[in-house]
Amino acid sequence: MILIAIIIGCIIGALIGINIPTIPYTYSGYLAIAIIAALDSVFGAITSSLKKNFDMKIFISGFFVNAILAILLTYLGKKLNIDIYLAAVVVFVGRMFNNLGTIRRYYVEKITEKKGKKPEEKSQEKVNNN
Repeated sequence: MILIAIIIGCIIGALIGINIPTIPYTYSGYLAIAIIAALDSVFGAITSSLKKNFDMKIFISGFFVNAILAILLTYLGKKLNIDIYLAAVVVFVGRMFNNLGTIRRYYVEKITEKKGKKPEEKSQEKVNNN
């Protein structure tokens, strides 16, 4: 089900990307920081789903609130002529790397556990599952 949603989302994104004009340079900074904030939320959602404590309300609210806060910081920084958005970039990218590390460790341990089993344990596991 999730795979179907991902495929549909990719197709819709490709179709929209082809038909939408390019983003003007004046807004590219806002879009970039919003994408970083959204990616942070996505990696956090993947991590929390692996830890089995995912909550859709938390994900949706974090997705939009993080993106809006990052855009507002960028706007305020441009008005003050200070690169305040760099603080958001450092925080979001740092959290993304932490979440990516957690995701990586989870899958490395999962693969290691599968390879580490002895052949008799695998056959015993098949008997127990049947």
